[in-house]
Amino acid sequence: MRYLGLFFTLCFAISAQSAERNIIFIITDDQSPTLGCYGDKVAYSPAVDSLAADGTMFRRAYATTASCSASRSVVMSGLHNHHNGQYGHTHNYHKFESYRNVVSLSLPRVLGNEGYRTAQIGKYHVAPEEVFHYQNYLKGDGRNAVQMANASEDFITADDSKPFFLYFATTDPHRGGGDDESWEGKFKPNLFGNKPNRGSFPGVDEKFYGPDDVIIPPFLPDTRESRSELAQYYQSTARIDQGVTRLIEILKANDLYDKTLIVFTADHGMAFAGAKTTIFEGGLRIPFVVRNPYEKNRGVVSEAMISHIDITPSLLDFAGGLNLQENAPKKLVTAKDYWKDKDYVFMENMGQNDYNSYHGKSWIGILAKPKANHWEVVFGSHTFHEIQMYYPMRSVNDGQYKLIWNIAAGLPYPFASDLWASSTWQAQLAKGPDTEYGMMTIDEYVNRPAWELYDISKLEYEDENLAENPKYKEVLKRLQAKLKEYQEVMDDPWIIKWRYE
Repeated sequence: MRYLGLFFTLCFAISAQSAERNIIFIITDDQSPTLGCYGDKVAYSPAVDSLAADGTMFRRAYATTASCSASRSVVMSGLHNHHNGQYGHTHNYHKFESYRNVVSLSLPRVLGNEGYRTAQIGKYHVAPEEVFHYQNYLKGDGRNAVQMANASEDFITADDSKPFFLYFATTDPHRGGGDDESWEGKFKPNLFGNKPNRGSFPGVDEKFYGPDDVIIPPFLPDTRESRSELAQYYQSTARIDQGVTRLIEILKANDLYDKTLIVFTADHGMAFAGAKTTIFEGGLRIPFVVRNPYEKNRGVVSEAMISHIDITPSLLDFAGGLNLQENAPKKLVTAKDYWKDKDYVFMENMGQNDYNSYHGKSWIGILAKPKANHWEVVFGSHTFHEIQMYYPMRSVNDGQYKLIWNIAAGLPYPFASDLWASSTWQAQLAKGPDTEYGMMTIDEYVNRPAWELYDISKLEYEDENLAENPKYKEVLKRLQAKLKEYQEVMDDPWIIKWRYE
């Protein structure tokens, strides 16, 4: 009986230990690193700043594509979107979805295989659900992160020995909700989900901004219109932070704060022409803050370059389920085994790959190391946003130089409908093609060359295109070779363009 009692005691200890490694993954919608911890003196972000002060803030974190569905498919698979099949939006007539074979690497699936309770709340925006399946779908108002946190409380605090994984996805600060009709002038700012006439969401202490309060990023024009829209954007981001505050309160009240990994990031940069739907820095550079309660070294500011492809393997690594040698789930359920007993007569949309390993790699091991490296280069891969917006682009960034290949050069750059309609863009467009828009003209923004080469080491944004400068001929060749190599290794269908165009 003594040995039996010891056996049960050990089993309970193992269960309790595993139940401690909970995960809350927070992903916002169209948010650049406009946070206090990134040096933004305008942003209201005390909760996220507190996570950074007690965790790791990555200064050079990148999305792979600045399009919502495509980006989220990367987040939830650890694979570039051109490889997982989700080339663009999944909703309505856009109709893109990931290959069914991706089920073997899917974030909610692999954590579920490790014994996690999984739940999703807020924006989903990937397909098919069978691939990206969560055990629980919670109802939440994506414009009210406080309400979302409250709606997640029962799941977080459930009396269950299993650890939990919560995918917490706000709709803020995405454009939406119409225009501010109280604004005087022809070009009225979008509300970015805010209530008109300085209204407030339940439980939210709204933070209001005026045009003179905001910071203008280099890729936007400093105009009355851009300032008025940025004021709305900043208000929307402030609402997110209050939801993070509420999540932290729930965790602390239930003795879970020091048992839960918290990750805060965005699907891509802010919803302005010059950022969203581009592979410029404004589109791909994102906030990325990680608080690992089991890491001793805190308050780390990391210069390591990380990518959205790293998220799934990193969270799986934290859960103890990553085979580091194979860079794959320890409990790999192959797509062939998963689908063999399913009632699918026609095994279509399976892709051409086995999907048995990740493109990304775990950053768990470098959270405490401010000088550690992760990737020597990061890659961007964009093909569609909306179905009408075919404009494939690929990029390679080595930390100093960035090369962009506009594969569809010769076609005018296509616009997302909400960015085209924005007052920031329309006000400049009305002034003519030679009007400045950030660091380029309206015409230069719409009509792009095949190759763009930038030194981003100082300004950290694309300024002067060096692709035709003979002094940078060798840099251009080196990065072109690196880009081609990447496309071959990552099975990019657009590798064919090297041979035929």
